[in-house]
Amino acid sequence: MAKRIAQFEKVSFGQFKEGFFDTFGQTEEEKLQEIYEEIRLPKRATAGSAGYDFYTPVPLTVRPGETVKIPTGIRVKMDPDWVLKCYPRSGLGFKYRLQLNNTVGIIDSDYYGSDNEGHIFAKLTNDSKEGKVVELKAGAGFMQGIFVEYGITVDDDVTEVRNGGFGSTSDR
Repeated sequence: MAKRIAQFEKVSFGQFKEGFFDTFGQTEEEKLQEIYEEIRLPKRATAGSAGYDFYTPVPLTVRPGETVKIPTGIRVKMDPDWVLKCYPRSGLGFKYRLQLNNTVGIIDSDYYGSDNEGHIFAKLTNDSKEGKVVELKAGAGFMQGIFVEYGITVDDDVTEVRNGGFGSTSDR
């Protein structure tokens, strides 16, 4: 039986608004509130699925060679010694060569408590060599996350604490 080690949540409206404005620009407050209310927490499609599907908060069109940063509005609280690994949905990668820019998104357990509330973003590129345009409706699954347990070396003595997102731990 699979271990139950995590819980998805929405970030606060204020945090979502900040991430949304950064990607899509200023949006009417009432419209943004509607978008926020419609955010769906990630879930598995079937009992045998390993991946939790993440959904687009708004409709997206990504032409060949274009990139879009998606504020999911989601964060995840998970047990220590676990990581959430994020990948493009298989069908989108296969049909359109839709790629995550960092190839695999790594969401560490301590990201939840960072100053951006652990808001999960995805940066996607349509890497189609066949001129295919990716059209995603609001609420369409675009990425899947899989929880993986990990270990550390016997001589590991790290005590640093995270307070940030992308690349925040790389300068240590």
